[in-house]
Amino acid sequence: MKGKQVILGHIGKAKVAALLVDGILQDVLVEDVSRLPLGSLLRAVVDRPVKGIGGVILRLPNGTGFLKKAKGLAPGQTLTVQTSGFAEEGKADPVTQRILFKSRYAIVTPDQPGLNISRQISCDDTRDALTLLAKSAMDGSDMGLIIRSAAAAADLEEIAEDIQTMRSTAEAIAAETGQEPEVLLEGDDPHVQAWREWSDVTDVLTADADLEDSGALDQIEAAQQAWVPLGSGGMFIERTRAMITVDINTGTDLSPAASLKVNLAAAKDLPRQLRLRGYSGQIAIDFAPMSKRDRKPIEVALRAAVRSCTVATEFVGWTPLGHGELKRKRERPVVQDVLR
Repeated sequence: MKGKQVILGHIGKAKVAALLVDGILQDVLVEDVSRLPLGSLLRAVVDRPVKGIGGVILRLPNGTGFLKKAKGLAPGQTLTVQTSGFAEEGKADPVTQRILFKSRYAIVTPDQPGLNISRQISCDDTRDALTLLAKSAMDGSDMGLIIRSAAAAADLEEIAEDIQTMRSTAEAIAAETGQEPEVLLEGDDPHVQAWREWSDVTDVLTADADLEDSGALDQIEAAQQAWVPLGSGGMFIERTRAMITVDINTGTDLSPAASLKVNLAAAKDLPRQLRLRGYSGQIAIDFAPMSKRDRKPIEVALRAAVRSCTVATEFVGWTPLGHGELKRKRERPVVQDVLR
């Protein structure tokens, strides 16, 4: 199958959304039914400060949370926060006070005033029309608004409706009062996330058998294995308590160019493989043996690959042993843990 496809289905009780490009699985969103979705809005109660870090531990309706760079907060104080990531078992979930109400065409930002249009929308006439629409839709509000790139090809009435829905929701949350931890608004499940983030895909399959018939289910299962073949070589992607480790091997190819070839292939495919597994945090890459002069093209390929990834990922640098290091935001559950 050529082109882009989105498949919406279930694996067990969990909702699943898969993105295929020319039949190859590029991304998968899997629901963790045991947790609140990312982006959920919560009323939290300050529990205690964490000395030396500058943050506070919060009491949440679903457990404990950690808020970084928290100043002037006293124990017992209530505040509205939004879940911003997934913590490992036994740790407090990260939350933020920088709240976003995100939909397909617009993002309402309660604490960040101003009207902004995505830089990816380059047509002056379209930008002018969207600017007028944004001013009208947010008239009388102190909240900010970001028009997303998907709005470039959308109907103005549909965009206006999207903005109004987000604005009304934000105003309703702002009016909430209470003294106990409470879920104010659950974040989007994978099916809604797919509609929101993969807006350029028109071929959407929703039948019960589509996950299997499209080949997405087999590829999701294959991505739970450590070994990833890359020509005659490949890489092992494995999880430890401390970090994700990647071991790249040339396999049966013993030619002089084998290491550079497999290292480049691994660098280009690694962000996709991490997405399909839901792996994040610290990532150490043991490249196939190569000279220091070959590090530059590897680094260029890796930086380009992580730059286009939907999960915030940073190439940190090289260790004295020649390992590459990545730092990746924990904003997805580990797929294997959710589906087992």
